[in-house]
Parts: sequence; C-alpha cells; structure tokens
Amino acid sequence: MKRLAALALLLAVPPAQAIQAELCYDYGCAHKETIAFSNNEMHAVEQQFTAVKSPADERQAISVAIGMLLHDAGTRTPIHNDKGGNFADGDAEGRMDCIDHSHTTTSLLHMLDADHLLRFHQVLEPIERAPLIVNPHWSAQIRQKDSGDLYVVDTWFFDNGHPAVVMPLADWHSGASPDPDAGVTDQLVKANTHE
Repeated sequence: MKRLAALALLLAVPPAQAIQAELCYDYGCAHKETIAFSNNEMHAVEQQFTAVKSPADERQAISVAIGMLLHDAGTRTPIHNDKGGNFADGDAEGRMDCIDHSHTTTSLLHMLDADHLLRFHQVLEPIERAPLIVNPHWSAQIRQKDSGDLYVVDTWFFDNGHPAVVMPLADWHSGASPDPDAGVTDQLVKANTHE
C-alpha cells in the first residue's frame, strides 16, 4: 500500500521544466527556434553567478553567461556561423542582425531571471537607438533595481559565443561601440563604473 501511495505521488509531480529560450536568426527574426539547455550547460552558467556580490559583479556574470549560452546554442543551431556586425556573415545560415541579437539576448536574460540568477537587475524589452543615428541599432536592456540605472546587453558586436557587451544605456545611445582590441574586462570596466 505504501509503495502504491509513493508511486501515485511520483506520478502526480510534474516533470522539471526544461531551461529553454527562443533564438532568432537569418536577419529580422526570419527563423525562430526554441532551444533547451542541458543541466551541465546550465550548471556552468550558474557558476558565473556564485561570487556575485554587487550589481557590477552581476553585469560581468551576465556578460560571460550570455556568451556561454550563445556558444552552447551554436553547437545545435546554425548561429555558430554568426560573425560580429552585419557584413562578415555574408549569406551564411544562422547570421544574426541586431534585431535577432536583441530578441535572442532578451530571451536568454528572461531565462536567467526565471532561474533566479538575476538579483540586482530587471530584464526590460529591447531598445532601439534611432532615429538620430543614421543606422538604427537594437539591443537587449536591463535596469539596475536599486538605482534605476539602465544598461544594454549587446551581443551584436562580436562573433557568436563572445561575452556580451554591457554598457550604460546613455553611452550606447550616444553611439558608443566596444573597442574590438580591448579585452572583455576592459570593455566591462566602463559599464561597471556607473553604479
């Protein structure tokens, strides 16, 4: 009787939800694909957040985690072909413009938030820097909860799997771009000085 009760309880518990996000690629979200991340992949991502003690730490963890997730997604989808910017891709399947990147990165950020990894930031809708700039550009964005400061999380600038660029929204709106020769830490220093 106890075994039957235990079996009934097991059957009544719904299976764990897969950790998944929606990817966009081939420019303008021409293709959408939902991808599930394995426990091992998520464990590696979660490790990036274990030492987070401040909003600046969390932005650095977000940068690295988003790069890791895009790399992992690229092992199962054609986004591994994506190159930084819009011109180095050619017509490769899996190429991503800023619309694809902003949608995908926002979806990944929501996934991190659902996994309770974001304590200091809230995920917002993608934002566009236009019409004052000749070439409009979209990015994912986050808000620091205690200060209300806004940041972009932009994966468009570099090849697939590179850590995301995290910078203050005001700098990004003014047309700022990362120095391609600077290391990730150098790029994040500027973003993290605006507490």
